[in-house]
Amino acid sequence: MTRERCASYYTASIAQESAYPELEGEHRVDVAIVGGGFTGVASAVELAERGYRVAIVEANKIGWGASGRNGGQVTGSLSGQDAMAKQMRKTLGDEAANFVWNLRWRGHRIIKERVAKYGIACDLKHGHLQAAYKPSHVKALRKDFEESQQHAIGEHVQWLDAEATRHVVGTELYHGAIRNDYNMHLHPLNLCLGEARAAAGLGTLIFEHSPVIDIEHGEQPVVVGERGRVKADSVILAGNAYHRLERKKLSGKLFPAALGIVTTAPLSSELAQAINPDDLAVYDTRFVLDYYRLTADKRLLFGGGANYSGRDSEDISAELRPRLEHTFPQLKGVAIDFQWQGMAGIVINRIPQLGKLSDNVYYAQGYSGHGIATSHIVGEIMANAVGGTLEEFDTFAKVRHVRIPLNDRLGNALLAAGMWYYQLLEKLR
Repeated sequence: MTRERCASYYTASIAQESAYPELEGEHRVDVAIVGGGFTGVASAVELAERGYRVAIVEANKIGWGASGRNGGQVTGSLSGQDAMAKQMRKTLGDEAANFVWNLRWRGHRIIKERVAKYGIACDLKHGHLQAAYKPSHVKALRKDFEESQQHAIGEHVQWLDAEATRHVVGTELYHGAIRNDYNMHLHPLNLCLGEARAAAGLGTLIFEHSPVIDIEHGEQPVVVGERGRVKADSVILAGNAYHRLERKKLSGKLFPAALGIVTTAPLSSELAQAINPDDLAVYDTRFVLDYYRLTADKRLLFGGGANYSGRDSEDISAELRPRLEHTFPQLKGVAIDFQWQGMAGIVINRIPQLGKLSDNVYYAQGYSGHGIATSHIVGEIMANAVGGTLEEFDTFAKVRHVRIPLNDRLGNALLAAGMWYYQLLEKLR
């Protein structure tokens, strides 16, 4: 059974809805991609631009999952970057630190160029604030700023003390911030749908409402649907937290976490100016953080917390309203027009998981809440790998990941316990 989109602000403001056919009959392509979120669509655009015949098979709608439900922030905060640099030293040696640093900003370039090239209307804007939630967070944040000054990104980055921070975001909560005008924010569902249209315009076959029930491995693997099949030279599995395929090899490596978001009624120009005069995207420095930004029609889109049980939360608005009003007391009692949640794929060590299930069946997953930029980087890496350039793919594939040899429910319980531990440590610092 397939499902329509969730009732989110993004769904209500789609620029052009998708209407691709269901998978029926037999099809033959160079590369078949399972999953129509950012990883699948970004990989398809990369491959189609290089002349490959591609098919995307999506169980629901393009951008149906976390790709069309997230906070819309495109930042250089690469999940697991410290662990990544440490592990990649074994493969890259002294170049590991530079590789990870450059990786942090690579997705921005891909997205900006693609939006411009294909004329994708997705409310793309520059400007982001990472704000110190506690005085004890300032030292580490200041260190990040000083590191940025050693690289080209430094020209886009400013350090703001507590007073300067209050001038760019209308709250008394923060004790300093990094302002980064290279980082971006956007309407993620419209970006994903726009990239899918670009891929289709390049000849990609796209099938919606077409759950994949099996992958037949072999010299020419086959993606098997309920009423159709796609034979390919290579397959990319790009379902992240939502798919249940290949559990024998992939179970225990990735766990879903429900991330909730609310969006207010449109704010007056005066109120929008008072809380966010420079139209920045914002998140704080906590391990489980709050994040927010203004939409194109001046609503406050506010997300925060995470439910690591693997199950949906019952009332997102009730959970997030206190946090929203604590951040902006001037919005007390504001109407909430939309509330929704999506499942992020959480990896224990926070390093994205890229690998092979067989010689010509690849997988990519696990961005741990930093998926917009990372998925576009991964799309480029996957296209390179399919084309035989495996250096970056192999660098990720050689990373050691923790696998919890339990069923997913017990795995999520352990993950929740781990998150509780880190949150406790955070309260003590």
